[in-house]
Amino acid sequence: MTKRIFRSICMVAMGVFAASVALFMWVLYNYFSNVRKSQLKEQTYFVARAVANEGIRYFDGLDTAEYRITWVEEDGEVLYDNRWDSDEMENHLERAEIKEAFANGFGESSRYSVTLMERTLYCAMRLPDKTVIRLGVLQNTLLMLFLGMAQPVCMIIAIAFALSLLFAARLSKQIVKPLNELNLDAPLNNEGYDELFPLLYRIDSQQKQIKSQSDKLLQKQKEFDTVTENMTEGIILLNASGTVLGINRTATQLLGVGQACIGRHILSVSCSAELSELLRKAEKGLHAEKRINLGDNRYQMLLSPVISGGELSGFVLLAINITEKEKTEKMRREFTANVSHELKTPLHTIAGSAELLLNGIVQEKDRQDFYHRIYKEAQRMIRLVEDIIRLSHLDEGAEAMKSEEIDLYALAGETVQALLPEAKNMGIEISMDGEPAVISGIPQLIQSIIYNLCDNAVKYNRKGGRVFITVTNREDCAVIAVTDTGIGIPAEHQERIFERFYRVDKSRSKETGSTGLGLSIVKHAAGLHNANIELQSTADEGTTVTVIFPKLQKSS
Repeated sequence: MTKRIFRSICMVAMGVFAASVALFMWVLYNYFSNVRKSQLKEQTYFVARAVANEGIRYFDGLDTAEYRITWVEEDGEVLYDNRWDSDEMENHLERAEIKEAFANGFGESSRYSVTLMERTLYCAMRLPDKTVIRLGVLQNTLLMLFLGMAQPVCMIIAIAFALSLLFAARLSKQIVKPLNELNLDAPLNNEGYDELFPLLYRIDSQQKQIKSQSDKLLQKQKEFDTVTENMTEGIILLNASGTVLGINRTATQLLGVGQACIGRHILSVSCSAELSELLRKAEKGLHAEKRINLGDNRYQMLLSPVISGGELSGFVLLAINITEKEKTEKMRREFTANVSHELKTPLHTIAGSAELLLNGIVQEKDRQDFYHRIYKEAQRMIRLVEDIIRLSHLDEGAEAMKSEEIDLYALAGETVQALLPEAKNMGIEISMDGEPAVISGIPQLIQSIIYNLCDNAVKYNRKGGRVFITVTNREDCAVIAVTDTGIGIPAEHQERIFERFYRVDKSRSKETGSTGLGLSIVKHAAGLHNANIELQSTADEGTTVTVIFPKLQKSS
């Protein structure tokens, strides 16, 4: 800026100086011209009087180099000329100054010679004898005057140029100094040019507006970062060329990269063929979707183009972990298939037996067996449906169920009493021991846990076997353990016995009427109470299932 002001001042100064010189030369030229004309006119009057008095004798011995003197007769013939031979000169009657002198008594004119770059002034006066005396004198042109004064003018120009440079340098620094010292962080606190105050006021207003907008953008950015950083889904923002503009923590963990990937092309971050295919489709303005495997997990990748002003401005890549979803869907399909199979078996038995009875094919003595078979299968189907409904409720959660204080020991006692008849019929001894242990839980679910564990211990026991239930308190938990002396569970089956419809011995399950859902119900119900399940079993020796509940925390 200083250089620009310096150049401007120099140009203005030199322009003003040039204009001043030109004006001065013009005034000087006009002054000398007027002086020259006045001198010429006076000299013409003087010569005219002298010639009128002395005639041709006046020119004898006359020595004047400055003026050209011409004496012209009435018919225009030249009688005398101090510089040319009068006999060889042409008629001067048509000369403007001479013509005017013959007519008016006095005449004057000027003529310019391009060749000589000179101007000649003429004055003519009529004499009493009707002749005309003319004097001519050279007058320098403006250019000749300037060239004649070239040396002093050049010196003046050089001095003026040097002074202009010095003046411009100092003045530009003085002008710019207050501008350079302006505090734009606080525009209204500056002292300097009053003329700058409107500008400073606008700067201050704009700064406030920019700060307000910046704060809003920063707040929105923080909100966006907070949302994206807490998302379980991975999100990546790309520009139109596929360069990473932003990425959240989940996406960095998914791709195994850090924030350093920002500014890199997405395919250089992850060279997945599926991702490349998604990008090619999205570049056409289409929504792209694909399921891919990354590590041990399966993800659903969604790549959506961002259109702004009718043009593609970028992409949004969303990675959703669908591993558990697909597992759940698989389990649901398997569950549905198992339910269909488990329901079909008793239904076929009931339908077949009923058909035989209806058609009178069954003999009277065998009808009681068929009635018993129909009843047994119907009861089995009822238990299956009840377990399915119970398990379905557990899958949906237990929000609608009310939690209460429950004494495990008392609830276990009620369960034992309910199972005593069945155990007695099977020749199995069932007993319990322990102490009161209070927890917070849903009574229906806690009862379902205890009943299913005890029921399995009775059903999968040997004749003459024993079932023993203990309830104990620990420092921060309550424990219920169900031990039997039954057939036990082989080691290869122990990890799967809590799966739905999983049976170790299918033939034994049919004999006992088991639905294959009891332990699944136990697992889900325990999970809803943050309880842990421990299994200890030895084939042909027996099984112990222990459920550890968090103890109820009493307020002090």
